[in-house]
Amino acid sequence: MTPLRTIAGRVECETEVRKSRFVAVVDRAATEAEARAVIAAARKVDPAAGHHCSAFIVDSSPSDPHIDSAGEGQRIERSNDDGEPSGTAGTPMLDVLRGHHLTNVVAVVSRYFGGTKLGTGGLARAYGGAVAEALFEATFLTRERREILTLELDHAEVGRVESELRGHGVVVVGTSYGASAVLTVAVPDADSTAALVASLTAGRVIPVLDGHMYAEIPE
Repeated sequence: MTPLRTIAGRVECETEVRKSRFVAVVDRAATEAEARAVIAAARKVDPAAGHHCSAFIVDSSPSDPHIDSAGEGQRIERSNDDGEPSGTAGTPMLDVLRGHHLTNVVAVVSRYFGGTKLGTGGLARAYGGAVAEALFEATFLTRERREILTLELDHAEVGRVESELRGHGVVVVGTSYGASAVLTVAVPDADSTAALVASLTAGRVIPVLDGHMYAEIPE
């Protein structure tokens, strides 16, 4: 099973090729509707641009990283040249997204014509290059299966234990407070984490396995 890979958030970049300006936006989109909303927003922001070319890849599995899904839903890929010669804009943009093995992502490139025609090859390089440049600024995430553990701790020690666990790459899902503090974490291996917790609490705390989830982990 190939894990989902996406970006942490929106990135933007502006490039210039023979006086034509290319403004690229790459953003997250969990559904086709969300992707099209990003494209519509780019048109509204840059109404003076002659073209708003786009490409997106989305997976129909839930986008919430806490939902129990590995991302094996239906994959949807779309691209649009928006008036540029066929295959010179949307397809090279889509190829860049594929090349980075991304999903749940949308790219829009708005072009301001500079007076010099670029030719089909030049357009393809410019549109694909604009998306690639924007992705240089991106933080990439991979969705990984994690086991959920709950830890019942004294209020006085929850901060220290949480800090130590984060330092070991543990994803902290949340903390609730009552008579004691209950820390919920997501880990790749329950046994090794249980051993770590034992060392941090002198064996007083035994984590309880409470299912699993898929978390988005920075690469």
